[in-house]
Amino acid sequence: MANPGLGRITINNLTIRLGSGTQSFTALQNVSMSAEPGEFVCLLGSSGCGKSTLLGVLAGHLQAGGGSIEVDGQAINGPHPERGLVFQQHTLFPWQKVIDNVAFGLKMKGVPRVERHQQARELLALVGLAGFENHYPVQLSGGMQQRVEIARVLINAPKVMLMDEPFGALDAQTRMMMQQLLLDVWERIKTTIVFITHDIDEALFLADRILVMSPRPGRIIEELKLDFARPRAAELITSEHFMQLKRHCLELLHPQATDLPLPRLNPLGDMPNTETDIAN
Repeated sequence: MANPGLGRITINNLTIRLGSGTQSFTALQNVSMSAEPGEFVCLLGSSGCGKSTLLGVLAGHLQAGGGSIEVDGQAINGPHPERGLVFQQHTLFPWQKVIDNVAFGLKMKGVPRVERHQQARELLALVGLAGFENHYPVQLSGGMQQRVEIARVLINAPKVMLMDEPFGALDAQTRMMMQQLLLDVWERIKTTIVFITHDIDEALFLADRILVMSPRPGRIIEELKLDFARPRAAELITSEHFMQLKRHCLELLHPQATDLPLPRLNPLGDMPNTETDIAN
């Protein structure tokens, strides 16, 4: 499990250019953000705004072209198991059983088979898959495959978990179930999570804070601090405060969509202890 007090992310004036020559473009421009240890932060933005690029830099797969990016005061210079990455599509090995997929990280560290399988069983129980240790990925549903993927990342006890629209390919009912499962697991392990999505409901339901990104070149245009009580239940998404914030996010991301039948109210004025900060 994650070590308490670790997993602080600090990004200052990050700029990223992708491509080369006449095909190059600025994907991220002067992005500054932070995340406290154990915090759940969602990056919310439309397709192409640079969310995945920012996650790629945090993962160490892309190099910063300008600015700085650190975890616990250490510059990120490449991938590391302490920063676990979960994609939209699982990356499980189809030829290996579930328990060996989950235990793979410990195998690479030289942990004996009995010990790594014991830890894998504990994590599979945590994500609700006790009894499926000897199945192969193809024998599982999409939601179950993503649970295995999450367990495989968690077995390395990451300081930070980076999640790139991990539930985007799931049907609505399974997606809601996986969101609740993720919150239940996070409440127990308290690792820092940076979760990217273009789904407003998902961001509002999951996050402590939402960082709203502009279209390319990506910038942080607004920060929403959420004070919804935890643990969170499905009924939250029909509450008045939730709908007010959804309207506000729609106005930020899709101004042309504000004629949707949602209440046009001050998104934060009736919510005690909720703040909206703007960071450029």
